[in-house]
Amino acid sequence: MLDISADKVGEIIILAREDRGEREFDAFIEALNEEEQASLVALFWIGRGTFEADELAEAVRTARNEATTATASYLKQSPHLADHLEAGLEALGFDPTDVEDDLYRPV
Repeated sequence: MLDISADKVGEIIILAREDRGEREFDAFIEALNEEEQASLVALFWIGRGTFEADELAEAVRTARNEATTATASYLKQSPHLADHLEAGLEALGFDPTDVEDDLYRPV
């Protein structure tokens, strides 16, 4: 089970794609709890092919156990962060376009 909402992942994808500044990205990631951050890293790994979707629990455990760098700093090292997160969402059965579009729809 993914311990971060698809909406939060969608916001991170948007932040990664837009030039809003590093502080906003960092603040958003740092506001996530440890389980959400581990799930986010696991989702990133699934999206880039390090783990398969059916290995989500193992990916989350690995993310938790091997965390040595701040999550925001770690993720910013990837120039394809948004693409990997979208691929991870797709692998887990979410439509990233719908997730991102929902964030732009007026309430």
